[in-house]
Amino acid sequence: MGVRFSAMDKKRTYFPRTTAQQRRLLFEVWEATGSVDQACRQAHVSESTFFRWKPRFVTGGYAALEEFQSRAPKTVHWKPVEVEDKVIALRRQHPDWGKKRIANELAKGNNWVPLVSPNTVKRILKDADLWPKPEAQAAKRGAHSRSAAQKNQGRR
Repeated sequence: MGVRFSAMDKKRTYFPRTTAQQRRLLFEVWEATGSVDQACRQAHVSESTFFRWKPRFVTGGYAALEEFQSRAPKTVHWKPVEVEDKVIALRRQHPDWGKKRIANELAKGNNWVPLVSPNTVKRILKDADLWPKPEAQAAKRGAHSRSAAQKNQGRR
């Protein structure tokens, strides 16, 4: 009978990102001892972390260890100006339409092939200052809804 693994065993262990102090200690110990294993144990990092940071250390020294390089994309994938102009024109013609309606209208005009996502419509409208501010939306919701006291008075 073999050993069975539960779902808990398959879960990955979370390791927080290394700090600048850890990276500095890692390479200070490595330079002093020449031992990758000892440096990793003292800095509490894996050997793969050492080898991931080593090229940066070799080219830039300790200063290169200070900043962490983000894996996040650096640029937003902007839509063509024509598409942005269409979104803005639709919003100005129909100020009560939301982001989904505008995205659907653009898709309808493009043989139902989506040109933009609703969230891209929102970003375009925010950039053009045509998206309502959060406090304006809250005030709008408050004006249209009746209070509990008003609802109860209508039932009597």
